[in-house]
Amino acid sequence: MGSLTRANAARTAKGAGAAKPNTIKDRQLGDASLGERLKYGFDKSMSGGAMALVGWLGLVTLITILFAATVLTLTRWGPDGGWSFIEALWQSLMRTTDAGTVAGDAGWAFRGLNLFVTAMGILVFSALISVISAGLDSKIEEARKGRSRVLETDHTIILNWSASVFDIISELVIANESRKNPRIVIMANKDKVEMEDEIADKVADLKNTQIICRSGDPTDLFDLAIVNPQACRSIIVVSPEGTEDPDSQVIKTVLALTNDPKRREERYLIAAELRDSENAEVARIVGGDEVQLVLADDLISRIVVQSSRQAGLSAVYSELLDFDGCEIYTTELQELVGKTYGDAIMGYRDSALIGLRYPDGRTRMNPPMDEVIGEGCRAIIIAEDDASIRLTTPDEALIDSSAIRAPKAVRRKAERTLIIGWNRRGAMIAHELSKYVRPGSLLTIAGDTPGFAEEIASMPLGSRNMKLEAKVTDTGHAASIEALDPASYDSIMVLGYSDTMEAQSADTRTLITLLHLRKLSERLGIHISVVSEMIDIRNRELAEVTRADDFVVSNKLVSLMLAQASENEYLSDIFGDLLDEDGSEIYMRPIGDYVDLSGPVSGYTLMEAARRRGETAIGYRRKRDEDGADDRNMGGVVVNPDKSEVLEFLPEDRLIVLAEG
Repeated sequence: MGSLTRANAARTAKGAGAAKPNTIKDRQLGDASLGERLKYGFDKSMSGGAMALVGWLGLVTLITILFAATVLTLTRWGPDGGWSFIEALWQSLMRTTDAGTVAGDAGWAFRGLNLFVTAMGILVFSALISVISAGLDSKIEEARKGRSRVLETDHTIILNWSASVFDIISELVIANESRKNPRIVIMANKDKVEMEDEIADKVADLKNTQIICRSGDPTDLFDLAIVNPQACRSIIVVSPEGTEDPDSQVIKTVLALTNDPKRREERYLIAAELRDSENAEVARIVGGDEVQLVLADDLISRIVVQSSRQAGLSAVYSELLDFDGCEIYTTELQELVGKTYGDAIMGYRDSALIGLRYPDGRTRMNPPMDEVIGEGCRAIIIAEDDASIRLTTPDEALIDSSAIRAPKAVRRKAERTLIIGWNRRGAMIAHELSKYVRPGSLLTIAGDTPGFAEEIASMPLGSRNMKLEAKVTDTGHAASIEALDPASYDSIMVLGYSDTMEAQSADTRTLITLLHLRKLSERLGIHISVVSEMIDIRNRELAEVTRADDFVVSNKLVSLMLAQASENEYLSDIFGDLLDEDGSEIYMRPIGDYVDLSGPVSGYTLMEAARRRGETAIGYRRKRDEDGADDRNMGGVVVNPDKSEVLEFLPEDRLIVLAEG
């Protein structure tokens, strides 16, 4: 009996436990009043947004009209003995939409009911106007944020925001002139309207190109889908400004593009800017053969070094990189197969063959003249446009062999170089310069940044040919600059303090230094060879009054390189070979070393003179063209001239060639 009692008790407890959740639920629901439940239901319905509110207003209107129609039908308060239910519905609806309708009503009961209906109509429609207005404001704000998906095809995408964007756009506008309805889509962590306003202020003429801006995070897959990369022509990833580690943002963006599960099967053409060359290996692993890396600091450092040793060289690189004038094309030309490179370079009158791209992916500028061009090789050619690339027969009558001079041995000596100013590219410039100079050379660096002397002392060089010395001095004062004895150096480089100052302030400090050097040069009555790095292209015109030999504009060159790389998938390799100390580089050599200057010579004669030395001539620099005839501010530099043109040259003119050493 006791065991039965215990079993019944257990079953009772078990049943109570099973019913416990329902009991709690019932008690919770029971605690809520009807008003609370209705309020909660209304709150849930309002989460539907504007459409839910419109629905509630419609329901209130319907209830009001039904109530009034029912009362009018039952009481017959309307004129002429009342209305039918359908007519009463219609009349009530008219009174909700037009407050003036009640003016013609007769009878106080009839008027009172219609006044109620009209008042409800005013309330409902006022609320409806408010809802519509709020909805429109919301849509306008959404459009202002730039979050709608782009539906363009064959467009160029620019990801991230920096000062380089404006120059990139300007170059792409020129490249797009021959295209139909070209589009550039920009996405960055920046307000859409701000981007559009800045572009309108700083890009003078967009011609036939339309700019579309979107706000978003380029490292986020959802945001990337907004710019429709699946249908794009090419993608440019710039190094974002205002971030602590811009290279990581660029690499993450490339990673998001190439590893998107919804990405297209076709290869992307991505040009990505990196500041630190140490991050290049990771970026190449992430991007594979779809990405061309533009190592900004490395590019600028190499061009500064080469320009410091050959004034005017930056104009050659600018000409090769911008879309205004001649460009570099890489194309398969079956008619060159079986010819030697030396014969092939003479076969273009309006273009200049400068190198080969091999089937195994190697790029070589100015290969041996006796190398036979094989199947699958791509020709690297400088031309006005791809339509002008055509093989021609050289006019033998224009090749004056008697004017060609034999090469002379040139003995190089140790060099003394002075760097005034300092930034993160200084160490790379010193490392690169040490590879070119002869043993016994000296590099003096003057600056006043924090920890300057310690940084110079610990800085590695690329060879033992050059010694380093640091001089801590205020490079903004004339006395400090004069104390450096600039006239005793073979060349001087002026760098901007871009790491510790804003771009405009750094350029202003550079301009002051250049003006002091000019004044010193005029007082001593000697020429001081100066090459300066500028950050903002807009300051170049101001800098020209200092009469420096050459200006390397950092942001401009990087922008040009990114724009060109987005159009030519081999450009990074081409310039990598041109700027490397191994292989062939661009040199500007006295034209009198190649030909007799007593009479005019043709471009074919200049080409032949260079060919006999194993060099490829690509242009010249004429002293007489530096001012009046030089409308593009190229310092007299002409790249890819018509080889049939016959000109007279002066001893100070230079022949631009691709050569080794």
